Amino acid sequence: MDNKVLVKLVVPEIDQTYDIYLPVNKKIGNIVNLLNKAINELTENVFPISNKNKLYNAITKKIYQPDLLLAYSDIRNGTTLVLIS
Repeated sequence: MDNKVLVKLVVPEIDQTYDIYLPVNKKIGNIVNLLNKAINELTENVFPISNKNKLYNAITKKIYQPDLLLAYSDIRNGTTLVLIS
């Protein structure tokens, strides 16, 4: 799976953690939108869809900009990310 990375996604608002594959050829903004929709469906609308959600690196506390292509970021297999609004 050279076109995807396996990351741990922490969503503190709903106290959940997910292991998820992210496509390396998508921009962070598109990935955040997809994650919003997926988590909203998984939680049966408990997690609200918001255009203000941001993706952070749990270790470095770096905020990923929406226009950054995932392939050009430091996100690799095993990275722990946090989705916060």
